[in-house]
Amino acid sequence: MGLWQALPYLLLPGAEEEDGNMEGDSGFITVQKVYYPLLCILGIPANLFTFYMICFRKCGMSDTAIIYLSCLAIVDTFYLVWVILLDLTLTFWQLQPFWHSHPACGIMGFLQYGSLYSSSWIVVVFTIERYLVLSSTSAKQHFSQAKVTRLTCVSIILVSHLASVPMGWINVVTPKNFTREGKNVTLPWCHYRGHIYSTVLVWVTTFLSGGIPIILVIIFNSLIGHHLTRARKMFTKEDRRVMRGGGTKGMVRRTIFLLGTVSVSFVVLSLPRFVTYCILRTKYNHDWFDRNDYRIPINLISDLANMLQNLNSTTNFLLYCMVSRGFRQELIHTLTCKSKARELGSFLTQTTMKVFSLVDHKTQPTRDPITVVLTNLKQTQ
Repeated sequence: MGLWQALPYLLLPGAEEEDGNMEGDSGFITVQKVYYPLLCILGIPANLFTFYMICFRKCGMSDTAIIYLSCLAIVDTFYLVWVILLDLTLTFWQLQPFWHSHPACGIMGFLQYGSLYSSSWIVVVFTIERYLVLSSTSAKQHFSQAKVTRLTCVSIILVSHLASVPMGWINVVTPKNFTREGKNVTLPWCHYRGHIYSTVLVWVTTFLSGGIPIILVIIFNSLIGHHLTRARKMFTKEDRRVMRGGGTKGMVRRTIFLLGTVSVSFVVLSLPRFVTYCILRTKYNHDWFDRNDYRIPINLISDLANMLQNLNSTTNFLLYCMVSRGFRQELIHTLTCKSKARELGSFLTQTTMKVFSLVDHKTQPTRDPITVVLTNLKQTQ
């Protein structure tokens, strides 16, 4: 198990499999060996491409939505690097990942939870901000400023990493004897520190990264839905048709629809891990419990929940494609280079029209000087 997957039931990855202690469904282990590298291969480029599309293409989003969603793409990318690539992928493909040594053991915990906090609370704050914008005119004027949104996102990331500093001390590195290729070797072992400090901190972290964000997202999305339902009754069919058609109201509606999709995805994919973790920490919190035994249903269910939550950091690109027409259109234009061709065609058309305008102006027929002279002479005679 890796730092992330087995916390706080952390075991040395690779050695248990080699010694035959990883019991149960070897097919599920094979699935994870393929699943986590695949998440990295698809998720990291998808998040970076999403960041480019949101920031540098016109996807029909408000300025505040662009800032929140681009920050979400960046922190999700870091989550994929720290948790999926360097932890879980190496756990299943290397006998001794580098983070079993000091100080990498503590640094990995800090970075992993810093990115998880950032991702969760960006979704929460964005949801709360959208509700305040809908319910208060003064809040709309304040939160509609891009400067305020940037400051908010930077504050979330800084506070999230500051709150994750204590996670650097929940694990400890100690030497341990293992059998490798018929030989006894002593290797550093990064494992959970079984102190009351670590137990309390892990429970606090569980609620800060999962329980509280999930509850807040559900509450404020419900309030947004109630507000929209009540406001809908105040407009005629013609008003609603105009609001759907475009303008500021239409942009707000599209942004809220997109946020709702992201929020629902966050809750659906994160809730199973929170529930299974609470079960593990209460009903199965015993020294003799083997977290690596997949014959025990809760171990299998818990790791499936881990896989779902980790999928949350890779799905935003697909969500934007499904629910945002502007994002889909810009994606098609980018992939087919239609946008560049359209811009070039527009530039050439404008240039050509300017040239013809100048030529027409210079070649306008004027009265022949000789005709003017003869006409004047005739009039004089």
